[in-house]
Amino acid sequence: IRPDRQTLYWSATWPKEVEQLARRFLFNPYKVIIGSPDLKANHAILQHVEIISESQKYSKLVKLLEDIMDGSRILIFMDTKKGCDQITRQLRMDGWPALSIHGDKSQAERDWVLSEFRAGKSPIMTATDVAARGLDVKDVKFVINYDFPGSLEDYVHRIGRTGRAGAKGTAYTFFTAANAKFAKELINILREAGQKVSPELVAMGRGAPPPPAYGGGGRDRGRGNGGSRS
Repeated sequence: IRPDRQTLYWSATWPKEVEQLARRFLFNPYKVIIGSPDLKANHAILQHVEIISESQKYSKLVKLLEDIMDGSRILIFMDTKKGCDQITRQLRMDGWPALSIHGDKSQAERDWVLSEFRAGKSPIMTATDVAARGLDVKDVKFVINYDFPGSLEDYVHRIGRTGRAGAKGTAYTFFTAANAKFAKELINILREAGQKVSPELVAMGRGAPPPPAYGGGGRDRGRGNGGSRS
């Protein structure tokens, strides 16, 4: 390897942990930033954050799908591969045209799921962060964070799957007590993008417990009324 070689690294996000690791191996590095170094969300995306309990998630998801399902593509993010499979299986049992994509799928399976999603034959797709990296699917109208990601960088990356190429998009996020440590930074992102911030989220950002209604409601099965189902 030439001692005078140059190494260039390009990334849409640059987490502090990655930067610290890179600096251990780089000599006299230069950092070039296009735009602001502050983490910002696409202003063309309408962001909704709902504070709920873990047990409410599935029933809230079904109700949301009943409200927004119009044949448009809907991308649902999960934290785990197991979660993707479980929720996708339940959605299909309840009549929703859903498929999943994650790291345990073969390349052939991933290609097939993506082709079905792109064609609108299965307009609902669940995915993990790793599987969704680099995805470029046009006309994703809605993104749903069923599980909140492990960083705000991933949050911005996730919701950025919609509102692309000048289009408008909408992102829905389920936020639980387990995600409270992200509340302050999430509020900053919402406010910078001109989004509404609920009093409940503001309170959580100040260290307050979830609202009294939090934790109510169990899981129920819903059947939507839009789009073809298989």
